[in-house]
Amino acid sequence: MEENNVRLDKWLWAARFFKTRSLATDAIDRGRVRIGGEPVKPARVVKVNDKILIDNGSDRWEVIVAAISGTRGPAPVARTLYFETDESIQRRENDKEARRLYPEPSSDIKGRPTKRDRRALTRAGE
Repeated sequence: MEENNVRLDKWLWAARFFKTRSLATDAIDRGRVRIGGEPVKPARVVKVNDKILIDNGSDRWEVIVAAISGTRGPAPVARTLYFETDESIQRRENDKEARRLYPEPSSDIKGRPTKRDRRALTRAGE
């Protein structure tokens, strides 16, 4: 499980933050993954104790690298590759609760939306 030189995109894939390496690479290129607050490239070598910020749109993780692995294993093994910070856990729980309490814009529409309903939906999306 211990490898010396593992690329960031490969580590994120092995730690199961992304389903494929290409999704991990795209997220890194868009600046959604940072190490120590700095934008990085997919080929950056991951080191133990690196602080990685991962934003996939719906969730934000702040993790500290605990182990290095370039192979994707089962989820329980992948969870041993990092430690999530307490602030990150609390923030994700708060965001999850806020999403649960926020009503869907289309929840009051029954059946096919009328022209008026569609206008309301587009206004809510803006």
